[in-house]
Amino acid sequence: MLKMVDVYSDSPRNYATQAGVDVTMVKATQGTSYVNPYCDRDYQAAKKAGKLLGFYHYCSGSNAKKEAEYFYKNTKNYVGEAVPAVDWEENQNVSFGKDCSYVRKFVDRYHELSGVWPLIYVQQSAINQVANCAKDCGLWVAWYLTDTWNSWSLPNASFSVAPWSTYTIWQFSGFKMDKSVVNTTREGWKKLAQGDKKQAIKKKSTWVKKSGTFTLGQALEIHKSPHINADPIAKLKKGDVIKYDATLQGPLRLWLRQPRSGGKYGYIVGKDKYGKSLGKFK
Repeated sequence: MLKMVDVYSDSPRNYATQAGVDVTMVKATQGTSYVNPYCDRDYQAAKKAGKLLGFYHYCSGSNAKKEAEYFYKNTKNYVGEAVPAVDWEENQNVSFGKDCSYVRKFVDRYHELSGVWPLIYVQQSAINQVANCAKDCGLWVAWYLTDTWNSWSLPNASFSVAPWSTYTIWQFSGFKMDKSVVNTTREGWKKLAQGDKKQAIKKKSTWVKKSGTFTLGQALEIHKSPHINADPIAKLKKGDVIKYDATLQGPLRLWLRQPRSGGKYGYIVGKDKYGKSLGKFK
């Protein structure tokens, strides 16, 4: 078992680099408008101290997919190095106890963007609200014997985590400092951070024949190849309409192929890396 602490903006900054602790889990975002101002400071300090790393998002319960996209947007540089997690609890969460599909939608969207399944933090009594994620995501369960447990020695415990066969992380104390034990090795933690990111990147994208028109919702460039950094052919303005004859869903963006004179093609982004449409399809 590894020892883990989790930290947020109000934590003493030295919690991120505690001696004898193996893993530092840092709060990154909440809802769709909050970024922990100390997130990267704590993350980099823990990294410099040789800690294994994690980062988490606290759900507000407003829109699962948008929360997942916000989390990914603000932490994508950590993906592959640290283990992501989603925090599902009652305080400041309008969907807690009401929508058992919320976290499922969140993890599905996050996995689409990152290739990694996040861990799910939840109190033991509310596991039923996230049980539909058990086949894909590891469990970070909170269960306290008492509210004043202040030792790294584990309390005697007997609690169910079904439908999970076991927990990945058990938070057993929230007294003064949140303490958890991680049910894996250092190598196992690093594998959790990688997820299937490498395999997702290697997936081959293919063009699908599909004709239509695309009305730009913002200024965009037509590129010489379907890459965001490829040389532009032309700059188009909001409201311009192009005809396309095929689509390509790349690892991040949806590309449209525009037939041009001389048997050549131009390429334009139809949906960005968050799945947001950049215009109107017809």
